[in-house]
Amino acid sequence: MPLGPILAVALALVAITFRPAVAANCSQTPGPGVDWSECSKKALMLGGSNFEGGNLTGADLTLTDLSRTNMKGADLEKASLTRAWFTGATADGAKFDRIEGYRTGFDKVSAVGASFALAELPRASFKGALLINANFEKAELGRADFSGAVLTGARFALANLSRAELGRAKFEGGLDFSRAFLFLTRIEGLDLSSSTGLEQEQIDIACGDAATKLPSGLTVPTSWPCPFD
Repeated sequence: MPLGPILAVALALVAITFRPAVAANCSQTPGPGVDWSECSKKALMLGGSNFEGGNLTGADLTLTDLSRTNMKGADLEKASLTRAWFTGATADGAKFDRIEGYRTGFDKVSAVGASFALAELPRASFKGALLINANFEKAELGRADFSGAVLTGARFALANLSRAELGRAKFEGGLDFSRAFLFLTRIEGLDLSSSTGLEQEQIDIACGDAATKLPSGLTVPTSWPCPFD
């Protein structure tokens, strides 16, 4: 074959191999499967929108109203969610891994089986949220509020729960606290007898009371109950 055709084929193959990825359509209106990856959607009113199965990876949703949205199966990995709120949203099976947020609102969210692994969520609010089988492994949850949240089957392995409010959470069975940081974590009244991964060192720096039930082999610290700050 002459050199010309060979060169043409080679160049065509290179073009195919290095074809740039299709860019997200940031002007696309919300809808199932929407692709807003890396899009800036700050301070918008998107309450009630349908993002089921959508791609919102790396999107900037700072200060955005996402209340009552359908986020089932959506991917929000590495999204910026500072002071965004998802009140009453449905996010079962959604992926919130590595998100960055501060005072993000997840009150009354249904996030069954959702993943918040490595999420940065200091002072986030999960009041009344349905978090059955949710994964919070290695998440930053300092001062997060889980009052009234249903946490059955939730996993907090290696999570930072310092000063978090867990004392008014609800769950059946045990939770996974393997190597979690529990400095002044409120666990008053909780039945932790079936929980896994708890060590005496974690209990010694947490805040429980006479109603807190611990796994066999762990003892109640003399510092309990803690004062409220």
